[in-house]
Amino acid sequence: MTTLPPEYLITAPRRRFTRAQVAGIALLGLIAAFALFGPWLVGLDPAVQQLDRFLEVPSLAHPLGFDQLGRSMLARLAHGARLSLALALVSVLSAALPGAVLGLLAAWRGGWPERALSALADAVLALPGLLLVLLLVALSPGGFWPLYVGISLALWVEYFRVTRAAARILLASGHVEAARLLGFGPLHIVRRHLLPDLLPPLLTLMRFGFAGAVLAMAALGFVGVGLQPPTPELGVMMIELLPYYGEAPWLLGAPVLVLFLTLLGLLLLSPEREAA
Repeated sequence: MTTLPPEYLITAPRRRFTRAQVAGIALLGLIAAFALFGPWLVGLDPAVQQLDRFLEVPSLAHPLGFDQLGRSMLARLAHGARLSLALALVSVLSAALPGAVLGLLAAWRGGWPERALSALADAVLALPGLLLVLLLVALSPGGFWPLYVGISLALWVEYFRVTRAAARILLASGHVEAARLLGFGPLHIVRRHLLPDLLPPLLTLMRFGFAGAVLAMAALGFVGVGLQPPTPELGVMMIELLPYYGEAPWLLGAPVLVLFLTLLGLLLLSPEREAA
């Protein structure tokens, strides 16, 4: 296996998790479990309104109370966490897979394919990611697809550039040359000599990309250009509940806390924290 120069090693594989990483995994596991099973365990429709329960305070039966339209806050939070995390995960995977494949293709083939793909990546990079998402959202306001496509298009360039730069060095190494001379095919070379060194930095990028996607969706929902009410999404819930933060601060605090804990869990996973 070939080892990349230090400048390309965003992360280094470790045999053991640090305590911070264990805490991050536990935190993200709890949030994922809440997003997956919360809607089923709560068993309430997040859109059903009971106006006589306007801003009802938390109780044992309803731990987060009811919002300004008499909707169960716990049900809306569980559905909102599921929607936000699922959309972020799908967006990151949709960006990482084609970005890595195109980066590998550019490094492997070189020549005009590499120049064409690099020019395409530079063109996308010249357009700010948030502006690209806003342009797509303007075509279909409040839809899922513009957010998904916009975030994926904004993220794939990072995976392309990192994969291309790292793969060019790996492909020029003696290990890969020897494998080629011995008659091993591209699949063997990719699996045995490229992926072991490419995966750590790509996984780090995916972690940052997931955090960025969650924040982008919350920010777009908060400024009213993302998903629209009554869809339970963390950013949408914040802007809906902001006028009532004085009367019922726990309602606004609930989606903020879920977003904060999600980002904290992703931050704790970073192995660079231990080195720092």
